[in-house]
Amino acid sequence: MLEEMPESMEFLRAVLGLIGAGCAAMAARALVGVRKGWLKPSRAAGWLIRTVLCLAGVMFRHRVDALEIAVWVLMAAAAGVGWWVAAHPKPQEDLTTRIFPDEK
Repeated sequence: MLEEMPESMEFLRAVLGLIGAGCAAMAARALVGVRKGWLKPSRAAGWLIRTVLCLAGVMFRHRVDALEIAVWVLMAAAAGVGWWVAAHPKPQEDLTTRIFPDEK
């Protein structure tokens, strides 16, 4: 007979999965930054370590279940979005004409 985890532990696993998804997005952004020379590799390594630790916390003492699969999918989607956002930055708007209008 299988013992079920208390609901509070399942809630904490879900919260840890959400934190891990955020870490995955930041790791992807940091990897793009390292690739383009904007960031040091240690920043990307830090986010990757955080992501792996969150994923390990969700997996700790559990078989693969629906929550774990949902966390994996969410982490992959967050990493993809983070990569896309960092790889396609929005051009900075030139505000000099608004700040210093031509005086005639």
